[in-house]
Amino acid sequence: MTVEPLPDWMIPPAGGFTVENFLALRGLPKHTELIDGGLVFASPQEKWHSRVVSLFHRELDLQAPSHLRADREMAVRLGNRQMPEPDVLVVTAEAYRRENPSNYYFAEDLVLAVAAVSPDSEERDRETKPGKYAKAGVPRYWRIERQAADVAVYVYELDPATATYGLVGIFHDRLKISVPFPIDIDLTSIGQRG
Repeated sequence: MTVEPLPDWMIPPAGGFTVENFLALRGLPKHTELIDGGLVFASPQEKWHSRVVSLFHRELDLQAPSHLRADREMAVRLGNRQMPEPDVLVVTAEAYRRENPSNYYFAEDLVLAVAAVSPDSEERDRETKPGKYAKAGVPRYWRIERQAADVAVYVYELDPATATYGLVGIFHDRLKISVPFPIDIDLTSIGQRG
């Protein structure tokens, strides 16, 4: 019986991984994130999560003005040891079309980061990531939570004086808001054909 060697990413370097180390790693599980120099692995996605992400990606991309685009599940370089992956993000059309880098965006490309909360990501999506996005200057953060058979969307906007997010509103059934552009999403349509 032979024992396979551990992948390089199983043992972090002293001080943790940098973004450069992280980008050079091969064989990582899908949707691995870099938070505070450590690797964060996602559990298998639930149907609810996939359907929420699909709805928000589709609606945000359809409703965005021509100078903005929505993308999904792409990493964002926030700093030397931070590279989270929002479920949905709205970026400038220029960043969306940019060929290099091809596997991530920069914080300044983002207009909005959206997280659909899973049981394994509650603390990261409620506490850790919002602080990191705010510190990096991402203007808006939305957190989508499952509440029994319903959905609640928590909408935050950056206060530039404190570099923290303030709650703009909590939306049920329908998300209708005017910033970063006029948006109207029927939250009861999750999982329905568009």
